[in-house]
Amino acid sequence: MQISLDHPVVSALFPVVFLILVGVVAGRLKLIRQEAVKDLSNLVFLVLTQALLFRSMSSVHVQDLDFQSVSLYFAVAAGLFTVLVLLMGSNSRAAVVALAGTFSNTIMIGIPLIGLAYGKEALVLLFTLISLHALVLLTIATVVLELFSARERVQEGTANQRNRLATIGMAVRNAVVHPVPMPIIAGLLFAQTGLTLPAVIDRPLMLLGNAFGPVALLLVGVTLSQAAIGREFKGALAISAVKTLVHPALMACAGWAMGMRGLPLTVLVVAASLPVGANVFLFSQRYKKAEGLVTSSVAVSTLMALGTVTLVMLLVPLIAG
Repeated sequence: MQISLDHPVVSALFPVVFLILVGVVAGRLKLIRQEAVKDLSNLVFLVLTQALLFRSMSSVHVQDLDFQSVSLYFAVAAGLFTVLVLLMGSNSRAAVVALAGTFSNTIMIGIPLIGLAYGKEALVLLFTLISLHALVLLTIATVVLELFSARERVQEGTANQRNRLATIGMAVRNAVVHPVPMPIIAGLLFAQTGLTLPAVIDRPLMLLGNAFGPVALLLVGVTLSQAAIGREFKGALAISAVKTLVHPALMACAGWAMGMRGLPLTVLVVAASLPVGANVFLFSQRYKKAEGLVTSSVAVSTLMALGTVTLVMLLVPLIAG
């Protein structure tokens, strides 16, 4: 298959790869210091993401959203998560590692990539997925983790049923009151009023939203430049293969079997092929499980994705039609 420089896959992926590499160089040269990474992350998630998601969803009507396709995506992810947990021993560490094999980086890489490759209509479907992504997958993972952790505390003689239930309830609340779902929900609610954003508000939101992609991708590169892969490389490579190859293959097969075609199947398969999301790293840190393995998996899967996402984007039209 001959690929020209103006091929949609090349034209969409090149800016992503280039900006990530700029971030890697900036990180290596200490132009962006480790202390600044948290501030950049806050800028991306608490300012730029809010503007982009709210503005994008402020003109979308609920009846136009494809919840059926998104539901299938979560069914595939939940199935893969369950299988991975069972294969790795049904414990709290297995739950964290299984989350790494199913939770995509839909924000920092997915939004700029799918927006460049497939346009605004594809972003609406992606935002529908994103609005439920953390809520569904992180809640499932939290409940499973808490159940396993409770069982492990029983074995150690330190179990506390009340604390376990309180933690699960707090996790569900935090997944809803979250910087990602909230602006999407707010934008959708505004759209249902039939009003439009005044230009004096819309223009600054547009400028902030346009800044999201470049800054987010630079942040990915800076994070990669500071990652220590080390002795966890083999395990990280296996998890990365599951995330960037097995997950999209399962999504493609399930979608095709259920009669899904065209843009919905394309977007969801590409979303499944994205590397491990940063939320998994935060999960591993919180529960102190597989921290080194998850950190390495985020780095390795992001590097692998430069090739695997390209492959998926080239092959998915063959089944999507």
